[in-house]
Amino acid sequence: MQKSILLTILSAIFIVFVGMGIIAPILPIYAEELGATGFALGIIMAAYAVSGGLLQPFVGTLSDRYGRKRFLIAGLIMFGLTGYVYTIAGSVTQLVLIRFFHGAGSALIFPIAMAYIIDASAEDTVGKYMGWFNIAIFTGIGAGPILGGFFLDLMGKNAGFYAMALLSLVSAALVIAILPGRDPSSVTEAPVRIFSLFRRMMQSRRVRGILLARMATMIIMVPTFAFLPLLMTRQMGASGSEIGMVIACRTLVNAIFQVPFGKLADSRDQNLLLLAGTVLIGVTMCCVPFATGFVPLLLLFAVIGLGEAISWPAMGALAATEGKKFGQGSMMGVFNMAMNLGVFIGAMGVGALVDLFSIDWAFYAVGIALILCAVTAAAMIKNPSVPIENN
Repeated sequence: MQKSILLTILSAIFIVFVGMGIIAPILPIYAEELGATGFALGIIMAAYAVSGGLLQPFVGTLSDRYGRKRFLIAGLIMFGLTGYVYTIAGSVTQLVLIRFFHGAGSALIFPIAMAYIIDASAEDTVGKYMGWFNIAIFTGIGAGPILGGFFLDLMGKNAGFYAMALLSLVSAALVIAILPGRDPSSVTEAPVRIFSLFRRMMQSRRVRGILLARMATMIIMVPTFAFLPLLMTRQMGASGSEIGMVIACRTLVNAIFQVPFGKLADSRDQNLLLLAGTVLIGVTMCCVPFATGFVPLLLLFAVIGLGEAISWPAMGALAATEGKKFGQGSMMGVFNMAMNLGVFIGAMGVGALVDLFSIDWAFYAVGIALILCAVTAAAMIKNPSVPIENN
C-alpha cells in the first residue's frame, strides 16, 4: 500500500506540473498583451502566492486531523477549472483574480502531497523520497515549458491553458481511483489548536531557519517564470520554443540529480548541502544578465538546476525531521507557506525594480538576496539552541 501511495502521488504531481509548466512561457506574454507593466506582472505572480501562502498552513493541519485525500482531490479539480478560466480573462484585474483562485488550489495540493510522501517513507529514506518528489515536480515543469512553447508557436496561447486543465483533471481521477479513502497513519488522535501549534513552531529557531531557506529559494521563481521570457524576447528575439527549452534545462538537470543528492542528504550534513546549493544558485543568478545568447543562458540555467538538486532534498529532509514534532501536514503547510511568501516578496520587489531600472535587476537582486538568506538560515539551523530573545 505504501508503494501504491508513493507512485500515485508522484504520478499526480508529475502530471500537475506538466500542466503548470505548459503555461510558464505563455502567461507573461499573455499578461503583457492585456497591458500588464512590470509591477502589474509582479502582482499577477504574487496573487498565486498570497492565496496559497495564507491557506496552506491551515490545510496542512486540518489534513493531520481529518485525513488528506479529500483536500488533494479538491485542489486538483480547482486546478482543472483554472486552466479553462485563464482563456476568458479580458483584463489584468481578471488575470489577478484567476491567479488568486489558482493559488488557493495549490494550497490543497502541495502540503498534502508532501505529507503523503513523508508518511509513506521510512526514517532513513526521507531524503531519497523527497528527491523523488522533487523529480516529479521538476520533470513535469521541465517538460511542460517545451510543450507550452510549441503550443504558443503553433496553436496559440489558449491551447496551453486547455492542456493544463485536462492534465489536472486526469490527476484528480488518478487520486480518486487509487488512494485509500482515509489513511489512519496520517490522522492525529487529539485535535490541536491551530494558532497555538503555529506559535510553537515559530518559537523554534531551527524551524525559522528552514522556512527562511525555503522562502529565499522560491524568490528565484519570479525572474525565471515572469521576466526570463521577456528578457529573451526583447534582447535576443527568442522564440517560444527557445524560452521553453531554457526553463526546461534548469528543471530537467534538477530532476536528474535529485536522487543522488537525496541519498546524500540521508547520510551527510543536510545543512551544509542546503548552504552549498543555495549559494551556487545565487551566484549563477547574478550572472544571467551577462549571457549573450541562447546557449549561454542554457548553461547558466543548467547550473541553477544543479544548485537546486543539491539543496532541495536536504531542505525537505530537515523539514521532515521537524514535522515529527509538530505533525507532517502542519509542517509541510508552513514549509509551503514560506515558499509562497518567497514568491510574493519576489514578485512585488522584483516587479518594482524592473519598472524603476531594468529587467537585469530582477536577476541581480534575487541572486544577492538568496546568498544573504542562505548564510543566515544555515547559521540558524546549525545553532538551534540560541534563545529567541538573542535573535
